[in-house]
Amino acid sequence: MSNWWLNVPVPWIVLIVFMATYLVAGAIYLVVIRLAVEERARAFKAVSPGLLPPLGIIFGLLVGFIAADAWRDYDKGKVAVATEASALRSSVLLAEILPEEQQTRIDSLIKRHIEDVVDQDWPAMAEQRATLSTSTALLEALHYTLALRPADDNQRAAQLEIVDALQKAKTARIQRIVASQTAVSVIAWAVILLQGFCTLVAIAMVHSDNRTTCAITLTLFATGIALCVLLIASYSRPFSGDIAVGPDLLKQVITSETETNQP
Repeated sequence: MSNWWLNVPVPWIVLIVFMATYLVAGAIYLVVIRLAVEERARAFKAVSPGLLPPLGIIFGLLVGFIAADAWRDYDKGKVAVATEASALRSSVLLAEILPEEQQTRIDSLIKRHIEDVVDQDWPAMAEQRATLSTSTALLEALHYTLALRPADDNQRAAQLEIVDALQKAKTARIQRIVASQTAVSVIAWAVILLQGFCTLVAIAMVHSDNRTTCAITLTLFATGIALCVLLIASYSRPFSGDIAVGPDLLKQVITSETETNQP
């Protein structure tokens, strides 16, 4: 299944989803009403209305499971970004204990890492092509910190804390990239759409003797299907789309650093 429609603005996703759903519901209505004559009409009416609640419940359960997975992946992305930003901010604050030259070097490497994340990682994650290769600037900052020769116990403690914070940032970056690779699978989309389609057909058959009732019930359930698909689609890819996880927290690390260094 092509994912191009997941990358367009939310209003366009709304338009695409609702138009497609109503078109399918309209087609089902026309086909069933046209076929509901003579022997087939009696066959359609023989379909028990009791079939509709189980179909609706199954559809609801499928939506719940798929939506829960999408929200969990979205939350993982948010947590990973927050953890990375927090670790980098801690590194910047701890570096203030070190001599000015060492502090400046660590700050510049962290700033370069964040700039690379914003300019390179985020576009790659939005297209699900980001790799787990370690950030050059982050790795350089880690190696530089490990090579320091602390002058006293305070600097030694700061060095260890900075190394730990940079390791956390490295791990959080990996988790962020892993989260960017997640998406609702083709099978999951096929299952939920097929179940919705079957339910619409059953509704049309049960109400085939009354065109007005058939049209109203199909419209109502089609609206519910469209809303469910819209909800899942909006959160199906954590780092793409209008409500994607952004790098704002990481940008704040640079902003905070600049404000701290101002006289």
